[in-house]
Amino acid sequence: MKLTKQIATIVLIVAVFAAFNLSMYQLLTRRLSNNFSDATQAQMIDVRSYLPHKKGSDLPKIHSSLKLTDNLPVLDGAAALVPVYAAVIDNVYPNGCVTYDGGEFSDDNYYGENFAEDSAMQYNNTVRGYQAIVDGTTDILFCAAPSDAQKQYAEEKGVELVYVPVGLEGFVFFVNENNPVDNLTVEQIRKIYACEYTNWSEVGGANRIINPVTRLEGSGSQTTFELFMGDYKLGRKSLLAITGASIGFSFRYYMDGIVQNDSVKMLSLNGVYPNTENIKNRSYPIVAQFYAIYRADNDNENIPALIDWLLSEEGQTLIEETGYVRIN
Repeated sequence: MKLTKQIATIVLIVAVFAAFNLSMYQLLTRRLSNNFSDATQAQMIDVRSYLPHKKGSDLPKIHSSLKLTDNLPVLDGAAALVPVYAAVIDNVYPNGCVTYDGGEFSDDNYYGENFAEDSAMQYNNTVRGYQAIVDGTTDILFCAAPSDAQKQYAEEKGVELVYVPVGLEGFVFFVNENNPVDNLTVEQIRKIYACEYTNWSEVGGANRIINPVTRLEGSGSQTTFELFMGDYKLGRKSLLAITGASIGFSFRYYMDGIVQNDSVKMLSLNGVYPNTENIKNRSYPIVAQFYAIYRADNDNENIPALIDWLLSEEGQTLIEETGYVRIN
């Protein structure tokens, strides 16, 4: 009798644990098996692949009629635009103008930490880059449009910034490659982020919670996203959204050419896919300009010379060769 009770107790304990594990699988594991939150997080650009005047770098070479030798404008910019301004330095600036603390590029140099103060190339990314251009430690910043806070910082410092559009880029939304949704309308995406749609089945997908992922405040992609939302306000997503399937946003070439994450796919918007041709002809709904930005009171004569060159046929060819779309 005692043995029977012990066996029954053991069976009951096993059954309880099995039921618990099954419920956790149904609630979390099964849902998370197609979760792609990690794929929507900001990934570091491999700056080492875009170092000017380095053998084996991924920078395009063109014939440049402009060659600067002194009074070199210090170039800085967003992660997505490192290939652009690094290629400018590689094709226009003299060898040896990019320098590093300690003499070599650091393996831990995720945000350009060991570019020397006298280096013609810096990498502060968008948030710190806007501060650097206002503070005068950078001469030309390659970025998307500024946030309200970044405009206010310049105003508080009494600095007027000049924004010159030099290229085009598509602003894209992306999901896991296994997500059956390939196309959404602009209105559907706005309603997803406003939390009016909370399940993928409401927009033609699987019965799975939508996890709309945003980016760092002040980053170029977040500022562009806020402009895209228009009169729609960002909704408060459910605490269970983390168990669902995510949607994120970025710029086309950063996703497709720099990060190259095969586990995600870019969505068509209003039936138009964000490829180079559709960005160039403006049939893709969200085309953003990116800018060469400088202080109006900067008297370095090579700044207008370099920007004029960027807008020339040679400069626009270089922008195309880096993977972006020419402005003119």
